[in-house]
Amino acid sequence: MTLERKVAKLFRLTDETWMKHANPWSVYTRYSVLPFIVLAFWSRVWIGWWCLVPGLVAILWMFFNPVLFSKPKSTKNWASKSVLGERVYLNRDNVRIPDIHITPLYTILNIISSVGMLLSIWAIVYYSIWGAILGVALAYLGKSWYLDRMVWLYESMKSENEDYKKWEY
Repeated sequence: MTLERKVAKLFRLTDETWMKHANPWSVYTRYSVLPFIVLAFWSRVWIGWWCLVPGLVAILWMFFNPVLFSKPKSTKNWASKSVLGERVYLNRDNVRIPDIHITPLYTILNIISSVGMLLSIWAIVYYSIWGAILGVALAYLGKSWYLDRMVWLYESMKSENEDYKKWEY
């Protein structure tokens, strides 16, 4: 089982919820999670332990976001295709992906994103505004580039697999 499949199980992504997550509103609003977490825990100076409330709300938003939106009216857009590409990549142990997509770039981009997350956490602890800005920027750079590669993967695979082709409407 791939790491991505384990993460999908954690988020309880089924065929139906994958399609809900392919709604562009779901994709773009998830970009709000990291800044809200940073701001929530940064606010501990002003509101003390009450900072846990907006922090918890942001974390819950991250988990429930994929199921809160309806299926998109169309999946012929970048955001939807990025989610469909993630689904294709997750399924690579069952349906082979082209050699050009078997690359360490995906791992590197996830590492960049993770370094950004860790830097953001460090910045929260030490109240570093520049660390927070750089951390969020790195996290989003890595994630956005990764999602763009997932669009490319989906575009490559939809003509190869009948199930994948049906996801685009």
